[in-house]
Parts: sequence; C-alpha cells; structure tokens
Amino acid sequence: MGIIRLKPLLVIFMFLCNINTSSARIKNTHDQAKNNITNIYSTQKSSKSAVEQFILGIKYYHGDEVNQDFTEAAKWFEKSAEQGLEAAQFIIASMYDKGQGVTQDYSQAAHWFKKAAEQGDATAQNHLGSMYKKGVGVAQDYIEAVNWYQKSAQQGDTSAQNNLGLMFGKGQGVTKDYGQAAHWFKKAAEQGHAQAQYNLGLVYDLGKGVAQDYTQAARWYQQAAKQGESSAQFNLAVMYIKGQGVIQDYAQAASWYKKAAEQGETRAQYNLGLMYIEGQGISQDYTQAANWFRKAAAQGEALAQLNLGLMYVKGQHIVQDYAQAANWLKKSADQGNGSAQYILGLLYEKGLGVPQDSNKAEEWYEMAEKNQIRAKNTN
Repeated sequence: MGIIRLKPLLVIFMFLCNINTSSARIKNTHDQAKNNITNIYSTQKSSKSAVEQFILGIKYYHGDEVNQDFTEAAKWFEKSAEQGLEAAQFIIASMYDKGQGVTQDYSQAAHWFKKAAEQGDATAQNHLGSMYKKGVGVAQDYIEAVNWYQKSAQQGDTSAQNNLGLMFGKGQGVTKDYGQAAHWFKKAAEQGHAQAQYNLGLVYDLGKGVAQDYTQAARWYQQAAKQGESSAQFNLAVMYIKGQGVIQDYAQAASWYKKAAEQGETRAQYNLGLMYIEGQGISQDYTQAANWFRKAAAQGEALAQLNLGLMYVKGQHIVQDYAQAANWLKKSADQGNGSAQYILGLLYEKGLGVPQDSNKAEEWYEMAEKNQIRAKNTN
C-alpha cells in the first residue's frame, strides 16, 4: 500500500482528545469532530483500512462509544501507522514517548516521529530534532537535530524556530551565529512564542546578533512576561530597577519580581526579599522578606541563605534562633560566601547556635579572609 497522507485526521484527533501539541492547543466540539471524520472518510476510499483503524484508535483514546482504553487505542494507532498514515505515526510516537497505553520506549518514539517527519509533519520534525539534540531514543547528533529543526522551522513551527535559534546561539551542529539566532527567535517571537520572545529580548539586551537596544529588549521581555515566562519576568523587573529601556519604576519591578518568584524563580525570590527589607516599590515587611529569602534559600541561593541567617541572628521580625542562623549561614558559607563564613566563625567563637569551638572559628575566619583577598584581586 502506498503512503497515505491525511493531515486533517491529526487535527480531528486533537479535537476529540484536547491534546497539547508543541505549537498550540487545538479545540473543537465533539459533534464537529465527528462530522469532519465522516467528510474525510468519504473522500478516502483507497485508504479505508488505515482510516478505520485510526478512527477506532480515536474512539478508544477518547472513550467514544467504547470504554476508554489507551492500550487498545495504541494498538489501533500503530496498525494505522504501519500502513503509512502520517497522523497515526505522530500519535503513536507521542504515546511511546509518554508511555501512554504502551511501555515507554524512546527508540520506538523516535522511529515513528521519523516516519511522520519524513512525510513532512512539522511537529514531528521538531520532536525528532529534540530527540537528536538530547540523545533520547537515538544517538546524540547536533547536526541531525539542526537538520530536522530547519525543516520544521521553514514550515513555520514556532518551537522549531526557537530551538533552531538556540542551536545557532550555542554553535551546536552549526557554526555559532548570533545573527541567525536572532533571525529565528524573531520569527517565532512574532508568532507569539513566549520563550522565543524572551530569547529575542535577551539578544537585544546583550547586543548579540543585533544592535544593543534596551527598548527592544524590554518590549520583548514584556510580551514574554505577560505570557508567564518567568525568566522574562525577572529580566523585565531588573530593567525597571535600572531604568533600562523603560522608565525606572520600583513598583513595577516588585510586581514582576513577585510574578516570577511565585513560579519558583530563585533570583526573583531573593530580590523580592530585598525589596521587602528596603520597602522599595512595596511596603516594608520583614515577615515577607524572610518568607521569600527562605524560599530562595531552600533552592540553594547563597545570598538568600546569608540574609536569612542574618535575620535569625538579629531576631529581625522572626524569633531569634542562633541554631537556624548557623544552619543557613553554613549553607551559604559552603558555597564560598565570605560574609557567611565570617559570621559563622563568630558563632563558633561565641558558641551561639553551635558548640563553642575556637579551631572551627579560626578555620572559617581564614576562609573568609581568602575570599576577601580573591574579591579584591578580581576588582
């Protein structure tokens, strides 16, 4: 049997199952999807078996007129895929990738993504490119990754365009070329791809591949930030702090730091804590400062660990607790923070929160002094 190319069927499957693809979430009503299946099926008499298998796979996946059963769905999708139906190839690849209805098998996922990709499926091409980039299911091969990203990007797939931009930016599989990176980031960004908008903002911010332009950087950070991209929210906050590309506005900075912090962005959590300490752009609140320092400290941010330790030493709107202070200061000191090392030395010297130990105190003092010397030499 020849290759069967029925791209509309993939759309129908997404209508029924409300699945996320890398490019968009495709939604429609159940009745509209059924009508579309009927119309397409009637025009594809030569591919009756593959189409029937595909539709049966949809029914089992969605639980339409049968009990929902991902294993049965996968079985019928694979049968259809074996006959060359591109939509089925993409879906069974995704099921192998996720281990949905089948044992997770990245090699099989790569196999079926490649089948669909070779028929021109842009989303499959992007997925396959990512598998080559990461070495998942296939041997890692940056050149092959670029090859598939390019095929997909040229069809307008925004995720592929962003991925291709990253490859050019890092020089993976291609000669490093910031101009090309910016080119592909812009194509995806103009179509609303949040990560590409952030990346485009970054190249304008740093002046890599484009003339440095803080106004353009802030513009693209803002578009990405509004879509919830936490790194963009953080960078936009920094621009409001510095007044770069935007009018300096501490309240806006605090607002964007908070949005990023609530998504777990460590640097934003720490900076938001500082703004609460200073009452900068936000009402001074030591309790909130300690809360955000604690969140960042738990993720390993050395400066947050230092500041949280200091708050416990001082009992600054939290219960004074030298043991907690020593705990957080040591975490920061272990990362090479000279101030934390020095204060930890003081705690050991005085026996506050830790057993009194002059030898350990001296060790921490020496480390702090070495770090201070290093800092002076690098300035």
